[in-house]
Amino acid sequence: MDRATLDRALLQAHEQADSIALVQLYSLAADQQETAGHVDAACFYLTHAFVFALEAGLPEAAVLNRRLAAHGRVDLLPEDTRPG
Repeated sequence: MDRATLDRALLQAHEQADSIALVQLYSLAADQQETAGHVDAACFYLTHAFVFALEAGLPEAAVLNRRLAAHGRVDLLPEDTRPG
């Protein structure tokens, strides 16, 4: 998905308060930035995906937590406190 399309999709997901789409789209943006070697930008998007996943109680929060921890941005949550 190109950047302009992704940005529009993110805005639409925010307008609709669609947590699942927000997690997916922010994760996709993070993947794109990580692939391009932009770790700080990737972690910015991962943080957003992580917060929305936590708020919605989605199991993706555990994976996002691990990805952020791998970049030294957060501590791993104890397994018994992770959604999913």
